Amino acid sequence: MSKVLILNGSPRVNGNTSIAIREIENVFRNSGVEVTTIQIGNKDIRGCIACNQCSKIGKCVFDDIVNELAPLFEAADGLVIASPVYYASANATLIACLDRLFYSTSFDKSMKVGASVVCARRGGCSATFDELNKFFTISNMPIASSRYWNSIHGCEKGEAEMDEEGKQTMRMLAKNMTFLMKSIELGKKEYGLPEQEERTATNFIR
Repeated sequence: MSKVLILNGSPRVNGNTSIAIREIENVFRNSGVEVTTIQIGNKDIRGCIACNQCSKIGKCVFDDIVNELAPLFEAADGLVIASPVYYASANATLIACLDRLFYSTSFDKSMKVGASVVCARRGGCSATFDELNKFFTISNMPIASSRYWNSIHGCEKGEAEMDEEGKQTMRMLAKNMTFLMKSIELGKKEYGLPEQEERTATNFIR
């Protein structure tokens, strides 16, 4: 059974971001995918300070929910990151969490499927969508898509329920992500993971 971890970056419980997530959850569960959803946006999460202690102790030096998420992320076949849009950007609490989660975890994230979901009153969805996808593309994680960018619209609580196209986009996203995870699992059994090269890091200033 495929497993998906969903991170809700909204500070509002049962807000418009949650409406998008519920559409995704329903498809996953109906497809036999195990889903774990965790609300991140209402947590007290500080940002990374680049101390690099995680490379020595195997976890983030700030022992909070980030370290609790790490084993869930490692066990998951896919990760969905959902965020409201603030000033054409994701919720800063979510970004702090993701910075530390991705940097402090040393396990191989290759071929875990990633998906970003964004919710806005009007504008800023594309910028936030691109911002979140960068966490996947730096980690060898393929990105699940839909028939439109993974966005839904609403301002006041519950308004996203009226965005029928947005909700449909979420359902298609979950269907496509399910297909990708199952296809990758079959591919891993038949061909294994792509061969990795030893990382070469080049500084621009010497």
